[in-house]
Amino acid sequence: MVTNDSKPGGLTLALFAMAVVVGGANFIGVRFSNRELDPFWGAALRFTIAASLFLIIAAALKLPWPRRRHLWLNVVYGLLSFSLSYALMYWALVQVSAGVATVVLAIVPLVTLLLAASQGMEKLGIRSVIGSLLAIVGIIWMSLGPQDVVLPFTALLAMLLAALSMGESVIIGKKLSGYHPAITNAVGMTAGAIMLLALSAAVGDEWVVPSQPEVIWSVIYLVTIGSVGLFVLVILVVRQRTASATSYVFVLFPIVTMLLGAWIADEPITGQGVTGALLVMSGVWFGALSPKARLGSNSTSDRPHHHTPRHVF
Repeated sequence: MVTNDSKPGGLTLALFAMAVVVGGANFIGVRFSNRELDPFWGAALRFTIAASLFLIIAAALKLPWPRRRHLWLNVVYGLLSFSLSYALMYWALVQVSAGVATVVLAIVPLVTLLLAASQGMEKLGIRSVIGSLLAIVGIIWMSLGPQDVVLPFTALLAMLLAALSMGESVIIGKKLSGYHPAITNAVGMTAGAIMLLALSAAVGDEWVVPSQPEVIWSVIYLVTIGSVGLFVLVILVVRQRTASATSYVFVLFPIVTMLLGAWIADEPITGQGVTGALLVMSGVWFGALSPKARLGSNSTSDRPHHHTPRHVF
């Protein structure tokens, strides 16, 4: 794996751009899925099928499974990364536009850095504090700005908890870096799918097979291109760039999602939303992703930036 900061080639940039577009489009896909499927059932259906695909991939590659403590860590990773975070995200996307949701989730790299600092794995620098404040101001602006409220408090809380869950799962994923990410996703998604199915049953979701064409295609997209396809793209990019550089996709998602949302789903782009997005994206870049921020957050153990990402956004 190449982890230097040399200028990326054209193919790497093309793959990175594809990952940004696919990941940003995922949130639009969830919005369409929610038109017919109850949110928890929609998430459960997506990850049940995607987990099956990853299990097939892992079996085909004859990958070793995590054992003992690592197996339990992998299960916890899956519960945080797929069941808790996506249950909250799918539910929030019933209330807010896809573009607004991606803005809140853009703070995941910054949240991960703050969580790592609180657990003694990173040093918290002044840039991280300033970046956090910028991101907080941006989120508050979208919630309480002068225009109509675009981010209800309950949805905001759900998205923040989803970001927190994803951030902690990244830290747990570092402890599983010795395993191939395909098997990590296979185990994690299976655990997450089981929990999502249980949650869906507990709240009384109607388990229906989608019948509306746009919902059928959205589920197919989310399972294939949006889950397995995005995973492959991220792996290809991170082979040429550092994992921290690859995490820039989080910051670019809102641009793609807002544009696609306006084009495909007739979601309005407001000045309030754009201003909030710029503040959040600037805060995340300044506090967690800029070269100076990465240099200033030396880890007290192995650097978490260079392990292969396991998230499917």
